Amino acid sequence: MDHPEPKPVSRGLGELADGWKHQFKPLEPIDVRKTGTASELLAAMSKTAFSGRSLGEAADILYKMATDEKCFVVGTFAGAMTIAKQGLLLTEMIDQGILDAVVSTGALMCHGLIEQSGHTHFRHDPQWSDEKLYDAGYCRVYDTLELERNLEGAAEIMQHVLGELPTDRTWGSHELNWRIGEHVRKTVKGRGILQSAAEKGVPVYIPSLTDSELGLDVYVHNLIAAEQGRQPVQVDLLRDIRDYYERVSKAERLGIFTIGGGVPRNWAQQIGPLGEILDRRTGGKHGGFIRFHYAIRICPEPVHWGGLSGCTYSEGVSWGKFVSEKEGGRHAEVYADATIAWPLLLRGVLERMGRV
Repeated sequence: MDHPEPKPVSRGLGELADGWKHQFKPLEPIDVRKTGTASELLAAMSKTAFSGRSLGEAADILYKMATDEKCFVVGTFAGAMTIAKQGLLLTEMIDQGILDAVVSTGALMCHGLIEQSGHTHFRHDPQWSDEKLYDAGYCRVYDTLELERNLEGAAEIMQHVLGELPTDRTWGSHELNWRIGEHVRKTVKGRGILQSAAEKGVPVYIPSLTDSELGLDVYVHNLIAAEQGRQPVQVDLLRDIRDYYERVSKAERLGIFTIGGGVPRNWAQQIGPLGEILDRRTGGKHGGFIRFHYAIRICPEPVHWGGLSGCTYSEGVSWGKFVSEKEGGRHAEVYADATIAWPLLLRGVLERMGRV
């Protein structure tokens, strides 16, 4: 039996909601002539809409994370951020004490090592074909060029560091990165991610180490070592999980700052499920409930592709990774190009902290 469609209810002007009655937050038009600093601009953006509002809200959360002395902040980084000349942003976050741990792709750290050891990246000329680039020894990353000569320079650093490593024990990626950082600090002038991380005692984890030139350098080192009758460098990435878990589990509150997605994001976030698994499978002897209270993500990946890099923090709540907003968690997801949003965000927050 068909049901008749409900008829619209006629409403007088006095019956229409005005927004104030229901305590919705009012928006304000942005006036760039009244925003003299990046911090003021972000504050104004937080009262607008779309990604501008998200970025303004992210500034509030990052400031809260950075100034919360009981919050352990993890930074995760994917994408070609160092070859895109964003490396000093990550370096600055370490130097300013904003990050307590870093999780990264190997490629990002490799290109960063190249940059921070005195080599240069170049702008791509579209008139050069990719075949011509290959023949000349250039590797293209979108609109930027990495040089094979640069990669060989990074390999020389790696071979020096690997050659000095004791072979009677295993090494996690964070331990390898600490040794690289210490070596570059002593041999190269200037700032860089691994130098600052080594100086500040901030661990840098590369969960997918073999998916990078750095991992390939370890493989080549071990192959040559075997042919020469020397012992190989033993890499055990489970050491990273243990070290990361021990650090995170001691924190009263957790924050996560994410550029992109990929393995670094998931590896850092899976500490929540790990805590529950340990608690459940050891009868409470190990583990517990570990969730991130603060979370910021800058990534253009949309949700509807279904990939991990686009999954929302709300989805992460269902995995036990985040404190929900109903429970007091604070999350900001900025769907934007990090090379645009990240510099503005960091500059504004540093201004609020009185660090510039």
